[in-house]
Amino acid sequence: MTHKEVQQIAKDTMEALRQNIHAGMTLNDVRAFCENKMLELGADSFWYWDVGAFVFCGDQTTLSVSGREYVTAQKVIGENDIVTVDLSPQVGDTWGDYARTIIVEDGKAVPSIDKIKNAQWREGLLMEETLHEKLKSVATPNTTFEELYYRMNDFIKASGFINLDFMGNLGHSIVRKKDDRIYIEKGNAEKLGDVEFFTFEPHISRPDSVFGYKKENIYYFENGALTEL
Repeated sequence: MTHKEVQQIAKDTMEALRQNIHAGMTLNDVRAFCENKMLELGADSFWYWDVGAFVFCGDQTTLSVSGREYVTAQKVIGENDIVTVDLSPQVGDTWGDYARTIIVEDGKAVPSIDKIKNAQWREGLLMEETLHEKLKSVATPNTTFEELYYRMNDFIKASGFINLDFMGNLGHSIVRKKDDRIYIEKGNAEKLGDVEFFTFEPHISRPDSVFGYKKENIYYFENGALTEL
């Protein structure tokens, strides 16, 4: 399978989750639903510490932990809740990597940002959209990972948000082995155009909020233009 096909497994799984998630599900229910769906769609494993779906809800959406330490919390999704889901399907040594924040209101997923009633949650998801649009406007093949790190973190701060990532980075290259990844972090002088694919996955919050937001896509350059995989 190509990277695009494996990424499509993640996208289709997230859409299936949106159609099925509801109040009363446990986070383990959500994880099992996603992992089973990815396997059904053709994934044969999960590349990030063998966990296919990292799931958080409510005030735990600000948590940022390594996959090797992750344990799915014994929590139940409420009638009005916020859920972050990060998917890591793999076929052979080809990865997908895709994350979204899902808002549950009146017991089911809200289909679009403009329909979210909770103003704080709507604002957070709109900021994620803004960050991905900002990425498209500033990233070029000659932009270094470090330059992107500083530019996007400055923009996050200027917009009144904070970066929650436990390592402070904003994404990584898509490779065949976990240890070969390089990150959108300070000190990384590699150019974005020198890798085949990279993720952009800002995990953000308002400084005084208990809620976090995440949106992750894989990007690549096609004829010099940044393109979503």
